[in-house]
Amino acid sequence: MRILVSGAGVAGLSASIDLARAGHTVEIVERAGHLRTNGSPIDVRGDAVGVIEQMGCLDEVIEHSITMTEGAKFVAEDGSVIAPQPMAETNDSDDDVEIPREDLMRLLREALPDSAQLRFEDSVRSLSDDGDQVTVVFESGQEGRYDLIVGADGAHSNVRRLVFGPEQDFVKHLGLYVAIGNAPAQAVSGNAPHSVHILNLPGRMACLGRYRDQALAIFTFRSERIEYDHHDLSAQKRILADFYGEDPQWKIPQLLAAAHADPELYFDAIAQIRMPIWHDGRVVLIGDAAHCATPMAGRGTSLALTGAWILTEELTRHDGDHAGAFTEYERRQRPYSDKAQASASGGADLMVPATEEEIEQRNTRLLSAQ
Repeated sequence: MRILVSGAGVAGLSASIDLARAGHTVEIVERAGHLRTNGSPIDVRGDAVGVIEQMGCLDEVIEHSITMTEGAKFVAEDGSVIAPQPMAETNDSDDDVEIPREDLMRLLREALPDSAQLRFEDSVRSLSDDGDQVTVVFESGQEGRYDLIVGADGAHSNVRRLVFGPEQDFVKHLGLYVAIGNAPAQAVSGNAPHSVHILNLPGRMACLGRYRDQALAIFTFRSERIEYDHHDLSAQKRILADFYGEDPQWKIPQLLAAAHADPELYFDAIAQIRMPIWHDGRVVLIGDAAHCATPMAGRGTSLALTGAWILTEELTRHDGDHAGAFTEYERRQRPYSDKAQASASGGADLMVPATEEEIEQRNTRLLSAQ
């Protein structure tokens, strides 16, 4: 079949690799001008480790993995450690692998077969499913007809909006926002490589993450829904400044300056996508487009990998019956997404306590668990 994949994140690239290797002709469109490689290291957990192995990428993923020998540490305003985060609260098993996002994205792109073509700076403008094929008009003006459309374009999925309805119909806001920016290591020196140090203020978190020679400025704060254009980086930086701009504690000024200087700062609401069904006609959603669990779950990459693999398996097993394949894909993938979404529920209380009293209670609990 001729298949269009919208989005070149982990879900889109993984689906394209799997589908192309299964004999399909795959075209990928990505709105951005390049692959998104910025952001914190990501985890490959549970059954997704087996998927990466079956894709033939596990050895390279392990080769480029980073080892966090201890969990994150919560610090006081002077930087002294006041409580640890046990590794058991974040890992699924000893086989979990943590890898920098840029390395995983590079490995996936290099694994793309020749029959999977990737086109940047373009996206889907409209879709028309006549039952036999889907006619797509792109923002570039190009048109194409495809047997299947795979929406792998993230929590703000354009394909989902066009086929299933407006984003607000499927979003569950968890009352948090997150920002992640690259930070010059020399500007935020003082912590060892491969470390995560977190300062909590009531309803806010500032974090310095270090791995290899990289440093990240990470902020998470509690807030009701904020109206802003998620393509407007300047607006996002203004929101961040509104919540942190007057705080002199710890490394907040340096981290905030780094975030504001990053031309590719990641900023978004921590919100889940919850849908009763992930397919309609010849269109199917995978990854965050179908079931975003939020960074609080730490399982988005694993869900993307398992979803892409299961979808490809079912298309092969059903031999042209895309409706049957989509239904079985959902039946097999939904337990993974339900578990991941449920796991995010306690993340806010752990990482961003709402009050000073809750911060102290969290720290006491973690210290008593040592």
